[in-house]
Amino acid sequence: MNDKPMLILIAGPYRSGTGGDPQAMAANLARLEAAAWPVFAAGHLPVIGEWIALPVLHSAGAGPTDPLADQVLYPTAERLLARCDAVLRLPGESAGADQDVATARRRGLPVYDDVAQIPHRTAPREELRTEPQAELRTAPQETV
Repeated sequence: MNDKPMLILIAGPYRSGTGGDPQAMAANLARLEAAAWPVFAAGHLPVIGEWIALPVLHSAGAGPTDPLADQVLYPTAERLLARCDAVLRLPGESAGADQDVATARRRGLPVYDDVAQIPHRTAPREELRTEPQAELRTAPQETV
């Protein structure tokens, strides 16, 4: 395997099946984000389209249920896929995630259905921490 870390797009439901409910969308985003650590722990760099698209929407004065969202969410994923090395497709119905998978396959990128399928890489020596982790420091307590 190539020792270069892969940039892996984590794709799955975000708005799908939520009916625009902010709590349901937040739960979907949390599920996408839960896959970020295993991707990182395998030696790669995880990315989720919403990490980029949501601030873009916010700066335009819009949100994920605004009509502008379709003009930002899908193109963001498309642009990200031009830079990504692979896709991790999480379970659940999602037209956007299905589109991401189709784009990845068209470009010849690997598509993983489970984090266990992602090849682990050995971190180069310069990535390994050589000094002990600094102790967590807290602010001094004020006395009354």
